[in-house]
Amino acid sequence: MRRLEYKWLVGITFVLALIMQILDVTILNVALATLGREFDVDAAALQWILTGYMISLAVFIPSSGWIADRFGSKRTFQAAVVIFTFASVLCGVSTEMWHLIAARVLQGVGGGMLVPVGQAMLFRAFPPNERAKAGAVLSIPITVAPMLGPVLGGLLVEYANWRWIFFINVPVGALALLFTVLFLKEEARRDPGRFDLPGFVLAGAGLATLLYGLDQGAQLGWGEPQVWLSLIAAVLLISGLVWRELTVRAPMLDLRLLTDRLFRSGNLLLLCQTGAMFGVLFLIPLYLQNLRGVSPMHAGLVLMPQAITMLLTTQVISRIYGRVGPKRLILAGFAVQVVIGIGLQLQGVDTSLWFLVALLAVQGVAMGLLMTPVQTATFARISGPSMGQASSMFNVSRQVATALGTAIVATVLVVLTERGTSTVDPAAAGQVAAAHLGAYHGAFLVSVVFAGLGLLLGLRVRDADAAASLDTPVAKARQGERERSETVR
Repeated sequence: MRRLEYKWLVGITFVLALIMQILDVTILNVALATLGREFDVDAAALQWILTGYMISLAVFIPSSGWIADRFGSKRTFQAAVVIFTFASVLCGVSTEMWHLIAARVLQGVGGGMLVPVGQAMLFRAFPPNERAKAGAVLSIPITVAPMLGPVLGGLLVEYANWRWIFFINVPVGALALLFTVLFLKEEARRDPGRFDLPGFVLAGAGLATLLYGLDQGAQLGWGEPQVWLSLIAAVLLISGLVWRELTVRAPMLDLRLLTDRLFRSGNLLLLCQTGAMFGVLFLIPLYLQNLRGVSPMHAGLVLMPQAITMLLTTQVISRIYGRVGPKRLILAGFAVQVVIGIGLQLQGVDTSLWFLVALLAVQGVAMGLLMTPVQTATFARISGPSMGQASSMFNVSRQVATALGTAIVATVLVVLTERGTSTVDPAAAGQVAAAHLGAYHGAFLVSVVFAGLGLLLGLRVRDADAAASLDTPVAKARQGERERSETVR
């Protein structure tokens, strides 16, 4: 039997770890109500199960690149898997709410290092002109885990015990750890310089307060003191971070990477992609359950075709990306997303669910058109030594984009719902339903705005800048020239 190439072993290992992390998030969302009854706590206490994890992620994602450079990528990834798996056990044996929240914070430590370090290892293992294949590898857990999570979570809560929503991470984590120990090689380390403690504090605190402020703003309203105080603090902390990282010799986050036009554009495109797509994914389950009376499990089944078409599309795109280039694929993806946002305006309270399934399946195509080209092009000009820092920054952008997109969509939905229901007779069920439907239509248009911005940014992408990730003769020649010039230097 022929031995797998090393790059595929790295891919399999990262997929296992990423499935564990994403499954944990999606399964937990289904079980929150059960946890509330089990620990006899209100929604505010339950929210800290999610918020504690989110804040912990925010603290450790920015520092993951430095940690990997200092201690080695394999050791750091291995530690991240161990921490996440061990914390999952602690979650499962929790007897008090504060035990569970503390264990979730520890999970965030592992999760905050796991994704950026694993992504950097994956992109180092694949040469630049094959990184589209690496993107296709990443699409597997990103699509499969959210598709299985709600269904699996419902089954575990209903037919087993809520503790198994955490214990299920253990065999997956053990397998990922086994692959890490047996197959991964320790990468050559570079001297990252002294630990940038002020940068660590400013990055972690700034990102955590920003995510917390966006989350609370969407839930409580933007006029609440704790919301705008959090956002003001975030602006001050992040401003301090920018000043610090641009003046220190060995920064925690190398913001100078953003001087590369393609890397900067890729991070902005990620914001538009996430805002356009995750806004819809946030709204659809609410629309189905609150307006259509669909059960959570059936809502998950409605979303399943989208995951399937996305997975299939990414596999195709990974094979043609090198010949087509990122620009046309990115423009096509955002154009399809605009059409989806407009198509969602046709949804009513009694529209056939098959129409929605078809729309979401097409959105899966849009997601597949965007995910691999955006990610591959963003890292096309990033050298191996800078990959850890670049991956940390890209994942910071992903966290901010997810929180920002969700906050904007949730705010628009709440504002339009309050405005619509204030002008109708509460006793008239039809008018109330129409007001709620109008609010969803308005919120769905947020995805059109994000996709429109993505189209404008996509026009600025130049395939020539991503030459290293392409497989045309010209691209290979340019890559060879760049490698020769780097060797001379």
